[in-house]
Amino acid sequence: MISLSIADGVAEVVLDAPHKLNSLDEQALADLSRAYDDAADAASRGEVRALLLRGAGRAFCAGRDIAGVTPESDDAQAYLGGLVQPLLKKMSAFPAPTFAAAQGACLGVGLGLLLATDVVYVADNAKFGSPFAKLGATLDSGGHWYFTERLGMHRTLDLIYTAELMSGAEAVAQGLFSRAMPAAELLENTRAIVAAVATGATGAFNASKELVAHIRDQRLGLWKAMEEENAEQARLCKSEDYAEGFRAFQEKRTPVFKG
Repeated sequence: MISLSIADGVAEVVLDAPHKLNSLDEQALADLSRAYDDAADAASRGEVRALLLRGAGRAFCAGRDIAGVTPESDDAQAYLGGLVQPLLKKMSAFPAPTFAAAQGACLGVGLGLLLATDVVYVADNAKFGSPFAKLGATLDSGGHWYFTERLGMHRTLDLIYTAELMSGAEAVAQGLFSRAMPAAELLENTRAIVAAVATGATGAFNASKELVAHIRDQRLGLWKAMEEENAEQARLCKSEDYAEGFRAFQEKRTPVFKG
């Protein structure tokens, strides 16, 4: 089950099937995609300025729900290429800053959901890696790309060959995600950060989001990246939030951004 709620500029998307560790079957993926569509529509109307993705219960998402799947007739290409990849593209392109709070098992497609999110905060007890060696399968949902990019070739293949899992603290220390914190504090702290971001200059944040993705994907050098930053700044300087930020600084008050 997937739920979406919107309040005070924040869309909160919840994977809500804790009895099966929020594992995702085809219907759940379709529902999750629809939730992102609805949140994006709300963002286009100015009703959503940040998004939080989380999983209910003791795990964020244990991956694909393989209950009832017959290996001999399974079509992994249809599941991954037809359902998972389009969803991850949609999540990556969401028109506002996105955050995730992850605890417990975060594997397979569940890991992919996190990797497609802008900022990920994890519980110390979270578990990440590639357990697929035990299934005769391999890491999916972009895991090879992100692991190689953030962890390096040797660490990536170590995790794949051994099927060992990293804790949340290890994943942050090795550069996979942003911050680790005690599980009991994760949701409250993440919600507070997302709420603060939703009141910020989200137009400027979206510009940075696009720049970071472009620099990463195109492997831009320093000076080309700087040229693109300059162009974005030139565009932003005509916005209301830009003027408000400058005036507030000059007047020594807290800015009120409209996104």
